[in-house]
Amino acid sequence: MHMEFLSQLTLLQWLGTIFGVLQVLLARQNNIHNYLFGMVAILISIWVLYQSQLYADILLNLYYLAMSIYGWFYWKSGKQKKEAPISYSSQKEHKIAVGIVLGCFVLMAYWLEQHTDSDVPYWDAVVCAFAWAGMWLMAKRKIENWIYLNISNLISVPLLIYKELYIYAGLTAFLFAVAVSGYIKWKKIIAQKRDKTYAGA
Repeated sequence: MHMEFLSQLTLLQWLGTIFGVLQVLLARQNNIHNYLFGMVAILISIWVLYQSQLYADILLNLYYLAMSIYGWFYWKSGKQKKEAPISYSSQKEHKIAVGIVLGCFVLMAYWLEQHTDSDVPYWDAVVCAFAWAGMWLMAKRKIENWIYLNISNLISVPLLIYKELYIYAGLTAFLFAVAVSGYIKWKKIIAQKRDKTYAGA
């Protein structure tokens, strides 16, 4: 029975990984449909993480789900009822992102330590904190999202290995590489748009 359960968990990891890979590749290409694949991957991940007692990551994925819905609509229309462009964060947005990291870490660490049976409360909390900020920046179509998400990815890989979620650890390592590539690609997109603006001026 235990082996059958582990087999089902492994299958779900593979399925979630496939949708997760498609999501991040589409995000790298600046394709709005990345959110659809992301939502499926999120729902699968929530079940797997629940079985592995990674409770902060469950809350993180629920947040991902909400931000994916928000991001879908923001990317489509933005504040000006037209497609929002990729851009650098303003000073205010930088401060908000740092605030999200600090606030999320404190809240998650306290909750995990005091109210759950998590054996990695601080480790789980810091992964969650950087990812929350990164996903907020992604939804706002800010290039710095890749930096925050990659800090989370870097810390997350050894945590997932510790929890014996090797497939998700492999996916996260892959996402780290894609995020580096995504940052470079988005930077080129911003530069191209800037060049076109200067050329048309």
